[in-house]
Amino acid sequence: MVAFVMKRLDFFNREDVHIVATGTTGTMITHAGVDKVEMVNSGPWGGDAEIGAMVSRKEIDAVIFFRDPLDKHPHDVDISMLMRLCDVHDIPLATNYKSAHITIKYFTERLV
Repeated sequence: MVAFVMKRLDFFNREDVHIVATGTTGTMITHAGVDKVEMVNSGPWGGDAEIGAMVSRKEIDAVIFFRDPLDKHPHDVDISMLMRLCDVHDIPLATNYKSAHITIKYFTERLV
């Protein structure tokens, strides 16, 4: 995630872009150069559920959630819930580098 964000700092630091991240990821991307990040709890401590609630309230326009599909996370239930909520509420969900790239490209063109 950090490498992805660092290549797109211009986008992630735009005034009209609001970033919400779980605690660990938020800390890492802040250190990578993102100026403003709203941080919720870390994923295992309920951060994925907090973002899911924001998706349900239509406060999130897209979710980028890189995950290793070959590994099981201790909070896999929360991750599945977040993905399901994105589907239910028709929120774009990028779970790999290429889909995240396409998502950012779309929002870059939309925000011009």
